[in-house]
Amino acid sequence: MDLSHRIASIEESLTLAISSKAKAMKAKGVDVIDFGVGEPDFDTPQHIKQAGIDAINQGFTKYTPAAGTPELRQAIAEKLNRDNGLDFPAAQIIVSCGAKHSLFNIILAMCQEGDEVIIPAPYWVSYPEMVKAAGARNVFLPTDESTEFKLTPQQLDSAITPDSKLLILNSPSNPTGSVYTPDELQAIAELILDTDMYVLSDEIYEKLVYDGTVHKSIASLSPEIKERTIVVNGFSKSYAMTGWRLGYAAGPKEIITAVTRLQSHSTSNPCSIAQKAGVAALKGDQACIRAMVAEFDARRKRILESLNAMPGITCVEPKGAFYALPNVSSWFGKEIRGRKITNSMDFATVCLEEARIAIVPGSGFGDDRFVRFSYATSIENIEEGLRRMAEILA
Repeated sequence: MDLSHRIASIEESLTLAISSKAKAMKAKGVDVIDFGVGEPDFDTPQHIKQAGIDAINQGFTKYTPAAGTPELRQAIAEKLNRDNGLDFPAAQIIVSCGAKHSLFNIILAMCQEGDEVIIPAPYWVSYPEMVKAAGARNVFLPTDESTEFKLTPQQLDSAITPDSKLLILNSPSNPTGSVYTPDELQAIAELILDTDMYVLSDEIYEKLVYDGTVHKSIASLSPEIKERTIVVNGFSKSYAMTGWRLGYAAGPKEIITAVTRLQSHSTSNPCSIAQKAGVAALKGDQACIRAMVAEFDARRKRILESLNAMPGITCVEPKGAFYALPNVSSWFGKEIRGRKITNSMDFATVCLEEARIAIVPGSGFGDDRFVRFSYATSIENIEEGLRRMAEILA
């Protein structure tokens, strides 16, 4: 069958591919420790679950407006004002089936053939595939440990062309854990305002920051950059609600209206039950987030200490999210358990098959020198998994 050339160009997610292989090994009775998964291992807080249960019992199970219920959009507007210093009316907010859905819809609504989308690398695996689906062209800007994987103004300036439509900025970042400072964001904003470009600011890991690091939304820096920014966030990471599929975007009215029109013909509305749970998440006790962050922080320190103690492994300290991105390139050209290592996929494969730990190769994130560990798993799993890794590297 002759498939659409756009769809044919989209690659399978390496994250899901590794996870699938690990699950297949587990199904055969192999004891695999999974560092690949990108979701909190905590349960959704009880008051949020109860709101979903109440919605079902009260019959709140019908269609809602395509952009989300007025109640939830208002709660999001209040959250953006309270937490981020952003004043968006509900009419400039759309609720979608997860932050990924919001990102996809925005890129599809804004980009077309001939447009360029600038993406710092390493990047989240789905950004480039979304751009391909829209028919636009990816422009990757490589970053490294010297800047904590953050884009510099000089890099951005040199990459901007008359075809540049969008900059995708992810802070805190998946897969690097890097967090942009207000000064760094200001320098980027000044460049953007000298062009016709927009910023797509993915802030899904906003609440997961450590060591006094403060998350700042680029949209909050000035009224001018706010008019050029679409902020994307959601409930999956902060409230352990990955399966509820609930995210949102806020931005210029023309863009949000276009995204709403697109969404009305694709998914219609996000799940009515999840929307009631979202209201409870935003308006309820936020202690659940603080407890999660404290546990993630302890895991972050443990995984960082262990990785940097291994031969040939270096890892920059992540300031946010729940990922560590160690550099394993010193192992390229060498052997581990009799296997020649030539790239990050080889490294990840030998770790899975010899150490029985699942990690994601950096090639899926745009930089083959690295592998990604998720520390959204227990301290016990972290210690045992890294013990196994150290054993095969010894």
